[in-house]
Amino acid sequence: MTISVIIPTLNEEQALGQTLAHLPPSQALEIIIVDGGSRDRTLEVAKAFCTNMPSAHIVGAPTGRARQMNEGARVSRGDVLLFLHADTQIPHEAPRIIELALANPAVVGGRFDVRFDTHSGWGQLISTFMNWRSRTSGIATGDQAIFVRRHIFERVGGFADIPLMEDIDFSRRLKRVGPMAALRHTVTTSFRRWEQQGPLRTILLMWVLRFLYWAGVSPSRLSRWYKVVR
Repeated sequence: MTISVIIPTLNEEQALGQTLAHLPPSQALEIIIVDGGSRDRTLEVAKAFCTNMPSAHIVGAPTGRARQMNEGARVSRGDVLLFLHADTQIPHEAPRIIELALANPAVVGGRFDVRFDTHSGWGQLISTFMNWRSRTSGIATGDQAIFVRRHIFERVGGFADIPLMEDIDFSRRLKRVGPMAALRHTVTTSFRRWEQQGPLRTILLMWVLRFLYWAGVSPSRLSRWYKVVR
């Protein structure tokens, strides 16, 4: 089983290096960095990594996480696609964990539990709630490193070309095809957004955005509000 790790980037010079450094040195991994037009040193960091990693390469795509991930999937060659945020690190045993999760042919994909790179009580509380909510609802978010069989990704049409909630929309459609593995193994993601905006303010924002999304407000409208709040 070969796994294509698809990493969408946009001005991620501070986080990308650490994410790439934590990728397991496995011949079963193909690394695809999909840049959406970074204006900082993101591409320099990516090129330095690719120089020493023959299975890694960089592609460009129009700005937008969904578009970038779809482009990465299009040029990839793996049996399984793992979509990884530029500020999220997977465990070194991830290839084996994913292979075991997909040993059941009925399982279409899955996601990891998440923890934050902080020792604060807020980080522990938020990650615990995120994992519980995901396990209860069957809905995964991009922070949880969603993975999927290639033929299933193609069957459902990939990510919808929307500026926000593309991960929730995608996992909803995956649920209709078959079960997803809710792994208790953890990925580590940055707590920077919560620190910059404040935990309570960020929690409230996420709840409001998701409520409006479930109520039928278009992701385009939500995206405009999200940008203003950020």
